[in-house]
Amino acid sequence: MKQRKKIKYVHEGRYVAEVEVELLEDDTGWSPYLSVEDAYKLDDVRGAIRQGNLESAAKYGQIYELRPVAHQYVR
Repeated sequence: MKQRKKIKYVHEGRYVAEVEVELLEDDTGWSPYLSVEDAYKLDDVRGAIRQGNLESAAKYGQIYELRPVAHQYVR
């Protein structure tokens, strides 16, 4: 079984979390897939952002706030 690191983005409301996970690769038809721990990590980040707890979510990775672009710049 091979493992490789990957950045997953968790979008919730006006925030996006950048979280590093490991993808597991093997010879099955389900490959690549996340470990149970990494799947829970992504769920924890999403839940923390939903509750407004950005400090807790930031323990898992970088958090970004999305802001709309002014209409005058969009063509």
